[in-house]
Amino acid sequence: MLKRWKLGGLAMLVAVVAAGVGTQVAGARTSDRSQTAAAGCQFANGIKHVVYLQFDNTHYTRDNPSIASDLEQMPHLLNFLQSSGTLFTNDHTILISHTAGGILSTQTGLYPDRHGVGVSNSYFYFPPSKVPAFSTAFKYWTDLVDDTTGANDPLANMVTDGQKTTPAPWVPFTREGCDFGAISLANIELENTGTGPFGDMSEAFGTGSPEWNDAVASNAAPSGTAARARALTDYVGIAVHCAQGGGICAGNATNVANSRADKLPDEPGGYLGYLALYGAKYVNPAVCAPRPSGCTSVDAQPTPAVKSTAGDPVTDPFGRPGFPGFDGALAKNTLGYLAQMQEAGIPVTWGYISDAHDNHTSAFPAPFNPNYPRASGPGESDYVTQLKAYDDAFAAFFDRLKADGIDQSNTLFMVTVDEGDHYAGGIGIPQPDGTLGYEHTNCSWTTTPACPSNQIGEVNMNISPRIPNPKLPATSPSFVVHSDSAPTFYVNGQPDRSDPALRKLERDVAGLNAIDPYVGSTATPVFVAMADAVEEKTLHFVNSDPARTPSFTAFGNPDYFITASNPTMSNPSGNPSCGSNPCIDYHFAWSHGDIQPEIATTWMGLVGPGVQSGNVDTSTWTDHTNVRPTMLSILGLTDDYLHDGHVLLQALDKQAIPKALDEHRKTTSELGAIYEQLNSPFGSFGMDTLTASTGAVKSTDESVYNSIESSIQDLTTKRDALAFQIKSALDGAAFDGQQIKEQQAKDWIDQAQALIGQAHALAAGS
Repeated sequence: MLKRWKLGGLAMLVAVVAAGVGTQVAGARTSDRSQTAAAGCQFANGIKHVVYLQFDNTHYTRDNPSIASDLEQMPHLLNFLQSSGTLFTNDHTILISHTAGGILSTQTGLYPDRHGVGVSNSYFYFPPSKVPAFSTAFKYWTDLVDDTTGANDPLANMVTDGQKTTPAPWVPFTREGCDFGAISLANIELENTGTGPFGDMSEAFGTGSPEWNDAVASNAAPSGTAARARALTDYVGIAVHCAQGGGICAGNATNVANSRADKLPDEPGGYLGYLALYGAKYVNPAVCAPRPSGCTSVDAQPTPAVKSTAGDPVTDPFGRPGFPGFDGALAKNTLGYLAQMQEAGIPVTWGYISDAHDNHTSAFPAPFNPNYPRASGPGESDYVTQLKAYDDAFAAFFDRLKADGIDQSNTLFMVTVDEGDHYAGGIGIPQPDGTLGYEHTNCSWTTTPACPSNQIGEVNMNISPRIPNPKLPATSPSFVVHSDSAPTFYVNGQPDRSDPALRKLERDVAGLNAIDPYVGSTATPVFVAMADAVEEKTLHFVNSDPARTPSFTAFGNPDYFITASNPTMSNPSGNPSCGSNPCIDYHFAWSHGDIQPEIATTWMGLVGPGVQSGNVDTSTWTDHTNVRPTMLSILGLTDDYLHDGHVLLQALDKQAIPKALDEHRKTTSELGAIYEQLNSPFGSFGMDTLTASTGAVKSTDESVYNSIESSIQDLTTKRDALAFQIKSALDGAAFDGQQIKEQQAKDWIDQAQALIGQAHALAAGS
């Protein structure tokens, strides 16, 4: 699914240039090393460079048994991960499983309740009026929920324990004296050209600055023009966070003049005196000057263009050098930027790569092109071609870095994906060239002719006409839906979860049935699981901002995309010709957010000093939050907060394992494994409590509902207390050398097994 286009909350085309628990961070671990900038940039295990890559929706497993998977069609990347490092194929995303939340949990090592973005890529919140208001999850790290005035919600979009701004992921690197470059990853570069008091341009450059005025003019230009795209091209999506007192921000007078304060007012230990370069207008000259061969000029424009790995300039759709757009973050473009940054002396480079299963032909449609972008099916020619281009990009990238002396002998590579997907569509028809052909039309099985067998596209359904008297509060309260395959519902007035009208709405939603044309002609349940605020907390997407807690969440049949007004890419007015019947929208066919295995299960690879090579691990159960602590442990760095994840010992060479984790390794490994099942949203505890929650929410007997909900609350309270003890011990052993006593670990394992068993019993009886 396209990263920015389908925001979910409005389920409509949004112009890309439009304007936790206790006090875990407050009681954070500190160390002298992380409080002051070190001279130079030093990592453990002889590492001198870091390359972090996160794909959007790219699969290790096959979506069609007869068609090679995404990674199989990128052999230069797959072979590199399998032969030179450790590849985990049983990794898991977070809930709700979307681009923003998945990336942010990987970047921070925190579940959404502690990094702030539990519902993404957009969400609703309750302002003082209690009438739900819309916000996007994609904002710069320090932006507020309400970036227009701050009055409706003064808390940070990235909110953590104590209602503080979540610690930023680049901080340990810059404090160590390392410049940190990034392209297109969530919230660590500017995400939009907002000019409100708390918008991205205002936060980075200041209201009234020349850059801010550029954005005002750009935002006022006609949609679909080069002028409208200009500010996004110049300022969004690319950044360098610089080490204090040096690095590329101080490389020459131009870079000094172009740098801006890197403001993190809530950062534990303080973060004064650091600078950053925001946007290609300022990053491109800085990274091109040391190695101009990796750049080129375009039509005498003042900003040089970085070359992609294919050798062409990286530009926006109108040919202006700079950020190509979030859906233009093709492998060749992202990898070209990361290589150029490394060659310019930026040793830490992080990047995002767009999915390969959407056709990104038109990134700035105005008027909207009805044919592009659109989803492609497994084995379709443009999908195969795009994966081949991605593989070529990785081949060129690895060759280029190797020529620079940057390879697995001195570089830590981490490559993963933000989420998995469910393919909604039929089986393609074999074509003469060996690819598969699909039908790309909007259709409905209620029309003649019906949808063909090779139809592709998610099933869009407007639930409003299917809820009894949705306009009458006495029967069903007014509400908005964050449109999704796993929609969150926000009910006007923010009623208590036991409110009778809310309870009836939950049951009405849970009881919906409809025909899934990809399954058969008999109506089946639209939703497979239900969670109100109690279970949402268990699943880690209730944060410290009470205004953002959804009234309830419905996890659906993943063939469906659920709205309350049915706007689509091809029909943004929400007025489909098929009325209240579900319709196929071919622009999207890859669903996520839900709980099915193909959505929940992802992959992650590590390569470099300290990492086991030739290790394809298909059995270790892990999730996104483990990436950061594992990387930092290998690098010899530490955060100023407690991670929700833990170091993956299964990836490390023995000499790279922290002594305190290696001392009772078998027991410590068992502790980490049981902790996953206890605390991960997709672990046994989370999935069993979700089953129990579904039974409770659907029940017409309020005594049954209250009994089950009370049990979930009690189990979650006990889970949180035990999980805090375990993760504190694992983090302390990894980063502070604190020994874990073997008997204590065994006691925790027994307690975790008991809680998991109780959750399973509750599910069985619900």
